[in-house]
Amino acid sequence: QVQLVESGGGLVQAGGSLRLSCAASGRAFGINAMAWFRQAPGKAREIVSSINWTGKTTYYADSVKGRFTISRDNAKNTVDLEMDSLKPEDTAIYYCAVAGAPFTLPVSQSEYDYWGQGTQVSVSS
Repeated sequence: QVQLVESGGGLVQAGGSLRLSCAASGRAFGINAMAWFRQAPGKAREIVSSINWTGKTTYYADSVKGRFTISRDNAKNTVDLEMDSLKPEDTAIYYCAVAGAPFTLPVSQSEYDYWGQGTQVSVSS
C-alpha cells in the first residue's frame, strides 16, 4: 500500500522559513515526478513546484519562484520543499504528490496518482 507522509508544517512569521518533507512508502518512485501542491481556504488546489525523476528539471509557480526550492532523494524516496521569505499569502495546506506516469513532469494535479494527507503552513503578518 502506497503512503505519502508530509511533515514540517507550522506557524511562522512573514519573512521566515520552513522546510517541508514528504516520505513515500509502499513502492519506489525513482522514475516518477514528485510535486508539492497547496490549497488555501476558499481556493482551488494549485501546484507549487514539481521535480522530475532525475531531480535535474524543476517547475515552480510564478508566485514562489526565487523563494522556494524543491529537491528529492531517490534513495530515501523523499521530496522536500524549502520555503524562504514566506508571505501571508503562502498560508495553505500543502500536499505532496507523485505522478502516475514515469519519465514525465506534469503540472496538472489530474496526472498525480498518489497524495499525502497534507500539512498546514500558516504565515502571520
